[in-house]
Amino acid sequence: MLNVPSQSFPAPRSQQRVASGGRSKVPLKQGRSLMDWIRLTKSGKDLTGLKGRLIEVTEEELKKHNKKDDCWICIRGFVYNVSPYMEYHPGGEDELMRAAGSDGTELFDQVHRWVNYESMLKECLVGRMAIKPAVLKDYREEEKKVLNGMLPKSQVTDTLAKEGPSYPSYDWFQTDSLVTIAIYTKQKDISLDSIIVDHQNDSFRAETIIKDYSYLIHIGLSHEVQEDFSVRVVESVGKIEIVLKKKENTSWDFLGHPLKNHNSLIPRKDTGLYYRKCQLISKEDVTHDTRLFCLTLPPSTHLQVPIGQHVYLKLPITGTEIVKPYTPVSGSLLSEFKEPVLPNNKYIYFLVKIYPTGLFTPELDRLQIGDLVSVSSPEGNFKISKFQELEDLFLLAAGTGFTPMVKILNYALTDIPSLRKVKLMFFNKTEDDIIWRSQLEKLALKDKRLDVEFVLSAPTSEWNGKEGHISLALLSEFLKRNLDKSKVLVCICGPVPFTEQGVRLLHDLNFSKNEIHSFTA
Repeated sequence: MLNVPSQSFPAPRSQQRVASGGRSKVPLKQGRSLMDWIRLTKSGKDLTGLKGRLIEVTEEELKKHNKKDDCWICIRGFVYNVSPYMEYHPGGEDELMRAAGSDGTELFDQVHRWVNYESMLKECLVGRMAIKPAVLKDYREEEKKVLNGMLPKSQVTDTLAKEGPSYPSYDWFQTDSLVTIAIYTKQKDISLDSIIVDHQNDSFRAETIIKDYSYLIHIGLSHEVQEDFSVRVVESVGKIEIVLKKKENTSWDFLGHPLKNHNSLIPRKDTGLYYRKCQLISKEDVTHDTRLFCLTLPPSTHLQVPIGQHVYLKLPITGTEIVKPYTPVSGSLLSEFKEPVLPNNKYIYFLVKIYPTGLFTPELDRLQIGDLVSVSSPEGNFKISKFQELEDLFLLAAGTGFTPMVKILNYALTDIPSLRKVKLMFFNKTEDDIIWRSQLEKLALKDKRLDVEFVLSAPTSEWNGKEGHISLALLSEFLKRNLDKSKVLVCICGPVPFTEQGVRLLHDLNFSKNEIHSFTA
């Protein structure tokens, strides 16, 4: 699974963005594209220098290979010769050299842990580290005794780091036709987008996001259940109930057997991405080069992407799985344009700019209605608590940097009672590039709290609006608080230079760090 370098990577609030502060990619030489790397790995050339042998690597041996033409890196116990990949790496040679001759796992996780390095570097595998494997903590063994059809609560252990949340627990109970799995999170800020449920064959997987941790229930069910299920959340006590429908009205003696990482609570940054196949049900033109794609989740999945977070789309291209991050949007900005609501919010929408010479987006655009796309679980650390008691919300977007603003706009105008004003300044090259212009204008007419201003860098002579690029003059006039001491948030999203310049200008205008939230498109 390979990453596709593009202007929209890293995704908003992804780990790479957090770690890099929005640094730019390094220009690659001619013949060093992603497709060129795929061709090289399939050419049969010996990329390790070991003629197909796998060896055990000691720490002393690893340290010797620390030069650009002889660079070995360890990731999670596996050692790779990354010298052949140096010129193909979008982050540049210097970034790889930071881990030369050492264990690069932590650095890898900070920058782009979502990349399937096992696939990308499989032809560069030297071997394993010759060290004793770490002994894994043995998670609590489930009690097999069932009392009145309910599994006794798991006991809180001392294996969890003190700074983490309280260890959750779960129970299950049944009726003649239903099985209910109850998760006790011991948190009060749990909502429907905190829980992700996937049921495939006899594998049941429920991941609960608790602060920056992931609590996983992963069970091979003892009996068959129907595809559809329901999820309920009791926010006041942090309880989640997942109700499954039995295929046969028989009594279950036990829920099932534990699968990988069952009943575990680990930091989200240490979890892998989980994908499910979603079906393309529509795509429509939004601008001359931007499409709105609508995917529907399988009936055996519950997933709601929180505001400000992103997912990864995965497609097989030329025999290799290619991955790219996108921020889901709402189906529309106006309620009268919205689709009929499916149970459990089964639709996911994406605004995608198609790059004719790109690798991923043309393939996505060629998909037919009914085709499948793999969609990951959400990632990101944007907190909806930023909107609490908010009075003024300013949105600065450039091009497809508008995508995270869509859900923010919808939420702000419907769910923030303290809100006095929302102002969007939308930067584009030409009028034809403006995404959802008519909807934005209609929404501003409908809700007097919203002001929208369009700024073009290459307008025609008929354009009567504002012109230019992001600047102190434009922002100082635009960013006026409703009251001198009103609580304010400025969200900014666009290409890296736009965002970096914008943040500098916001600081010049005396907006504090806590009043600014930046994404990078």
